[in-house]
Amino acid sequence: MNFKEQKGFVLWFTGFVQSGKSSVANEVYKELKEAGYKVERLDGDIVRENLWRDLGFSPEDKNENIKRAGFLAKILSRNGVGVIASFISPYKPQREGVRKEVENFIEVFCNCPLEVCEARDKTGLYKKARSGEIKYFTGISDAYEPPENPEIELFTDKESVQECAQKVVRYLKDNKYIS
Repeated sequence: MNFKEQKGFVLWFTGFVQSGKSSVANEVYKELKEAGYKVERLDGDIVRENLWRDLGFSPEDKNENIKRAGFLAKILSRNGVGVIASFISPYKPQREGVRKEVENFIEVFCNCPLEVCEARDKTGLYKKARSGEIKYFTGISDAYEPPENPEIELFTDKESVQECAQKVVRYLKDNKYIS
């Protein structure tokens, strides 16, 4: 397969549970893959399930999860792969740590009000978190520190998945990550 000319990059989607991170990231992945770019998808739930089951959801384990995911993203991107990563990554220092390690790090903030995310939740995680069944739940019993200056900010409560994906792809083209 002939791949198109591109630089390695890491799109790092961050936001609350149900903020649209995975939906938009999957759409961006699909569009770039169909267009012939080398891309890989790293999703928080899938990575935890398949690569590091040893981690829970304490603040320490959240930090370790992001550290490991950042390392994996760094290896892929330095080999010319576009990495599309979606992790809650609630703490600024952990995201900044990945930024320092990864060349061409692009922070994508899925900015969605907590009440909208809760209303979208079909799995009942927020309800369980509010009742105390789930400890360290981001936005409820644990902090989420929103990015101050993300490269891309998506308002996923007002913009469709396709509109958000187009904003991301346009950013990649405008900044010469893809042709």
